[in-house]
Amino acid sequence: MTALLWLRRDLRRGDHPALLAAREASEDGSVCALFVLDPHLWERGGPVRRAWLAASLHAATEDFDGHLVIRHGDPEKVVPAVAKEVEATSVHVTREVTPAGRRRDERVAQALKDKDIDWVETGTPYAVGPGLVRNGSGDPYKVFTPFHRAWHDHGWPEPAAYPRSLDLVEVDSHQKALDMLDKALREDDLPTLPDAGEKAALQRWRDFRDEALDDYDGDRDKPALDGTSRLSPYLKIGAIHPRTILADLSSKRSQGAQTFEQEIAWREFYADVLFQAPKSAWEDLRDALPGMRYDEPTDAIEAWKQGRTGYPVVDAGMRQLLEVGWMHNRVRMITASFLTKDLHVWWPVGARWFLDRLVDGDIASNNHGWQWVAGTGTDASPYFRVFNPVTQGEKFDPTGDYVRRWVPELRHLEGKAAHQPWNQDDGYDHDYPKPIVDHAEERKEALARYDSARGG
Repeated sequence: MTALLWLRRDLRRGDHPALLAAREASEDGSVCALFVLDPHLWERGGPVRRAWLAASLHAATEDFDGHLVIRHGDPEKVVPAVAKEVEATSVHVTREVTPAGRRRDERVAQALKDKDIDWVETGTPYAVGPGLVRNGSGDPYKVFTPFHRAWHDHGWPEPAAYPRSLDLVEVDSHQKALDMLDKALREDDLPTLPDAGEKAALQRWRDFRDEALDDYDGDRDKPALDGTSRLSPYLKIGAIHPRTILADLSSKRSQGAQTFEQEIAWREFYADVLFQAPKSAWEDLRDALPGMRYDEPTDAIEAWKQGRTGYPVVDAGMRQLLEVGWMHNRVRMITASFLTKDLHVWWPVGARWFLDRLVDGDIASNNHGWQWVAGTGTDASPYFRVFNPVTQGEKFDPTGDYVRRWVPELRHLEGKAAHQPWNQDDGYDHDYPKPIVDHAEERKEALARYDSARGG
């Protein structure tokens, strides 16, 4: 009897406990590796996410020696059907922790139970599975700093062994599923995608580790530099596991390595928050602002999406998002603050746009990051935090190189002048838009609304 490995957010061969568990459970060591294109999730995902998944599945097929089975349909029906087809007595998965993933897995596990097929969960997409880090009272953490300490003290296993030889069962994929993947890669207006797959992820990690990690603490907030790891798309799809990264970090002593570990902990913290509070995926985590008044300025939202707000660093970030499906983290905060504080738009509007356009769109990190900016997330009292897009741009992009890279209308302005074209005689010579709002006035309005919502 063979074992069925159902892949989801774990498209890799190395450091894969569920894969090893499947091989161990099989009587003859044979494994059938399956991915299911769920039509509901496929359509909801948006063109960028579909394209990145398609590219990642093509790469994973190569990693699995051409024997990754790709089927289309409702997993509740497809997984039991494939298990029966290959005479599998057990189905192995990496435990899912998102609200939708958990609900889906409950249905699939029950369908398998009805057919006397074992459902086996091994590991999660995180170094420490969400729900495992608790305080002294047994409650989940609501603030990052104590979570980080407890998460670090909890520790995590060493990376799982790499299975250099696998006896993979050959089963046909659905042609419809393969056609969907090919179509996804031919969509109009797709960004330039990074190289996909486990090999690309490991190479990206090695390059960053050897060339930029030690300087990470100082360079990570400078969007003009290639100072971040750019690993988030691979972590999202599971082409690399955070355990693999943390194992390498354990031998590093630089401040950059410590800061990078902290960023991994932030990702795990937000996953834990979502696990403990599933409704926070699309609702305010904290009800600190129950009476908050929001606007729906259609034209202004569209200007924000297209990078036409008239604020250079905001527009640079939004255009970077459209061009490459990724945005520097510092600029994500600036652009999110502009939408929520300058345009007074409820954060889910921006969170949905980011998830549609980001290659690394992760619901826990993305949506709780938006709430952190909006003032409804895990911070204690962030209502007064309103990012000034001009001073933020001048502080983190002091040379103006980031703005000039993504906003060609301002390439004729040197240095910091790129952040304030309104102060230059030739600032608008190339049809760059003038600011759609007055930041100083909108800041006052935002604080007044926050104060009113807090009962002030």
